[in-house]
Amino acid sequence: MLSTIFEKIDQLFEETVEIRRYLHMNPELSFQEVKTAEYIANYYEKLGIPYIKNVGGNGVIATLKGGKPGKTIALRADFDALPIQDEKDVPYKSTVDNVMHACGHDGHTATLLTLAKALHEYQEDVMGTVVFLHQHAEELAPGGAKPIIETGELDHIDAIFGTHLWVTEPVGVLQTSKSTLMAGSDRFEIHIQGQGGHGSAPHETKDAIMVGTHLVNTLQQIVSRRLSPLDTAVVTIGVFQAGSAFNIIADKATIAGTVRYLNEDVQKHVINEMETIIKGVCDSFHVTASLEYQEGYPPVVNHEEEAEIILKMGDLVPGVEESQEIQPVMGGEDFAYYLHDKPGTYFFTGANKEGNNYPHHHPKFDFDEEAMKIAAKSLFTAYQKFQNK
Repeated sequence: MLSTIFEKIDQLFEETVEIRRYLHMNPELSFQEVKTAEYIANYYEKLGIPYIKNVGGNGVIATLKGGKPGKTIALRADFDALPIQDEKDVPYKSTVDNVMHACGHDGHTATLLTLAKALHEYQEDVMGTVVFLHQHAEELAPGGAKPIIETGELDHIDAIFGTHLWVTEPVGVLQTSKSTLMAGSDRFEIHIQGQGGHGSAPHETKDAIMVGTHLVNTLQQIVSRRLSPLDTAVVTIGVFQAGSAFNIIADKATIAGTVRYLNEDVQKHVINEMETIIKGVCDSFHVTASLEYQEGYPPVVNHEEEAEIILKMGDLVPGVEESQEIQPVMGGEDFAYYLHDKPGTYFFTGANKEGNNYPHHHPKFDFDEEAMKIAAKSLFTAYQKFQNK
């Protein structure tokens, strides 16, 4: 069965590329993916595979019941884009200003669609039931995974697998972890209220920029001085906004950033330290500040037995040269929610494109489309191996 599906995936590769490039040219932002969802639904309509739309928002779920008894397993692909201007000089460049697929979700979607087409052709030979889960809004918390789960449409599945095309690794490499693969990812905003005034009379003001610079510097000490060296966390400031003119002392400032962590105790410790630092710094400068802290996706924690399936792919899937067990990466993913409820694993499929070394979320991001073959074959192999557990 595996070799037959592998051959069909190869035969459908040109179509996979066409779908990916169409989606790349027509991206939609998180929670706005109406046309993309319709495109996905229409694909299943033409195949004759039953599907439901508007799952938890813009999600689409298609179900293929094989001709042989077995378990019900979900395979997931996300399909939202990012608010980035596409700067690549390629024929399939995004046609939408300031929106692009800069993370590979177009490739995830194309991979899953043509895998569904391959399995549909050999439906009578398929063991169990394949749930093709197309998820919206991975890039923007609260994300699409949680509302999809809350609909109950996945209650009946026995396991779930997903992959991410990963441009930091060469084609032919798979990566995963038997436990935590990706970090929890939160965001925060700090709003400082001081007292503005003329730049020539700083003693008559409460300088919000001065307070903000102290906060930025001191918040960095949470990781370097207030956490155990054995704990892992990130506190990154990505936004510092203040001021309106060169000779006016700002009365307001906004600082925004992200916190990444691998366990909840560290997350709580970081939040407590942030609150203490903000109060201490602001009290010393006689200003006020508010902290808006938004808990995002929890860590992605794989299940060991299912991760072992991925780690054996080098002996099972053509094109996979190595399957590596890795330390966690500090990026976030709402695939975490699926793994809270069901066994499964998430893994990376190497997709580095020769001559294009731009990372995920870069305006010139691109990936080697050959990786989509490996992703499709690996997902179906994981499906098959779980059936035989």
